[in-house]
Amino acid sequence: MALDMAARSQSLDDRLSKRNFDLLSKFIYDYSGIKMPLNKMTMLEGRLRRRLRATGMSSFDGYCDYLFKHDGLASETVYLIDAVTTNKTDFFREPKHFDYLVKTALPDILKTYPDRRIRSWSSACSTGAEPYTMAMVLNEFFATSAPERDYFILATDLSTDVLQKAQRGIYASELLAPVPAELMRKYVMRPADPRRQEMRVSAKLRSKVGFARLNLMDDKYPVGDAMHIIFCRNVLIYFDKPTQQHVLSHLCNCLLPGGYLFIGHSETVTGFDLPIRQVANTVFQRM
Repeated sequence: MALDMAARSQSLDDRLSKRNFDLLSKFIYDYSGIKMPLNKMTMLEGRLRRRLRATGMSSFDGYCDYLFKHDGLASETVYLIDAVTTNKTDFFREPKHFDYLVKTALPDILKTYPDRRIRSWSSACSTGAEPYTMAMVLNEFFATSAPERDYFILATDLSTDVLQKAQRGIYASELLAPVPAELMRKYVMRPADPRRQEMRVSAKLRSKVGFARLNLMDDKYPVGDAMHIIFCRNVLIYFDKPTQQHVLSHLCNCLLPGGYLFIGHSETVTGFDLPIRQVANTVFQRM
């Protein structure tokens, strides 16, 4: 579509108006569940300036007209959502969850489901640190405790940008610092050129993780067979209560009886009617 030439003539110093902010924040909330209060207006303006340049727009008025009056959302939504999502992630973040996974959850799951491949889901995987941490932990567990069993990890996110980074599995060296030395030797490849300050997750580990785009606001989660383990950590904090109820209910529907749900340490399920019981700090089991 030809872009409005009048919009091109305006200065990039143009500011995001309250009217346009309200339009954008409502769309972002309706589409992704992410709350965008008025105090985020400056942040949103800064992040969307890249989209103005990418689309050839020189004003927020032109950009918003393109989105909401000229069907620009059909092609721009993915990029708009990529621009506003927060993607904080670390390897072995909240490590007590992984201790519980190895010591309690996995042995229990193997007893309950002795003949199945273990299916796990990182439902807000960001750039991949969480699912690759899960893969390291599961690979170590099965190698020593159940070598005849197998596992697979589904990793999803709303942002296509972070999914592309996750699939590559390449990280700055400092981001891999939390990985224990023994696991680094097994599962992380160092560059041939020591001057390159980045490393890559091994092909063996990457083969155990499948990446896909998924919006937790959708009415159905197309994840295939039900899961034994679901991680949904540090994403609920961006949602209001109705959205949290929506997401948690759908996650529970994707969890096998006896399966485990892990949420972030700063998150809670208090006040929600869900078919789960708490078994540890921010760890729940499907009834």
